Order: sequence, then structure tokens, then C-alpha cells
Amino acid sequence: MLLSHFPAVSPPGFTIRPPANHHQLKLRANLKTQFNKKQTKKNKPTTKNKSSNLGFNNVKKEPVWQCVKSCGACCKLDKGPSFPSPDEIFDDPSDIELFRSMIGPDGWCVHFEMSSRTCKIYADRPYFCRVEPDIFEQLYGIEKKKFNKEACSSCVDTIKAIYGSQSKELDNFNHTIRGKSVE
Repeated sequence: MLLSHFPAVSPPGFTIRPPANHHQLKLRANLKTQFNKKQTKKNKPTTKNKSSNLGFNNVKKEPVWQCVKSCGACCKLDKGPSFPSPDEIFDDPSDIELFRSMIGPDGWCVHFEMSSRTCKIYADRPYFCRVEPDIFEQLYGIEKKKFNKEACSSCVDTIKAIYGSQSKELDNFNHTIRGKSVE
């Protein structure tokens, strides 16, 4: 799983530690704009009847990130200008070179098997293809306690960009992270 699409945006009321380098600073500036646009959209009144995310005793259940089979949205490595570039994410030139070498002519990872939507090198994939708290902290400066929220949000953004906001992939992901079965 590739992490180039994971925004390092601080949710309201939270702070993310200062960036370790100018690449992280530039990445956060770009993504803060995206986050503010989302907040503006969220403030608009809606007439949809949304299902509750409350558990027993009206305690909000936080989604738990997990990879969903047959998605692969993160394997679309060249997502366009609204997503950070390898230069904005990585400090090590060898990581940038490796990342770029994985981009196929169609923008998908050369190791992504399109017919089965699986990774051909999953067990041996590069560190930056792993969605894990330590990797998020290293690449994006996201604290481990905020990992689930940020990883889920980033996957939603990526799935919407790749498959669309009404896609079965997005429905499947949302149901999976909330522990509900897909019909």
C-alpha cells in the first residue's frame, strides 16, 4: 500500500508535531487547504439521513483502519496534482527513485495485479507501501494515537479520487472500518 496519498492534516482540536523537514512542511501546507475545503463542505446543511456511528451508551465508536481486499486505490501511484509528489514526501533520494520506478505507464504500480486487485510483492513491499503507525509518524509526523483517524480519512480521500464518491469500493471500506457487513 502506498502512502503518497495520506494527508497530514490536523483535525480540529488536535495538533500534529512540527514537520521534521521542508518537504513535510510543504506537504502539510498543501493538505491543509484540502482539509479546509472539506470542513466548509461539512458545515453545509444536509437532508440525508445518515446512519449513527454511536455504540452503547451513545459513545461514538471510532473507525479502525484496515485494508480492504479488492480495492487497490492506494496502488494508483500517479494520482495527479491534488496529491503530494514523492519529492514532497521523501527525504531520501533512493526512496524517490524507488517510488518513481514503481509507476507504470498507466499510473498504477507495476506490482499491482489489476485483474485480482492484489499486490504481487505484498510480503516484500517497500516500507512506504505499509499503512502502519510507525510509518505514518516517520513520513507524515502523525502521532500514533491519531493513526486510525488519519489512515481512514486518507483512504476515503484516495478511494473517492480513484473510484468515485458513490463507488462500491468506498461503501465496502466504510462498512469495514466501522465493523459492519456489506450487503
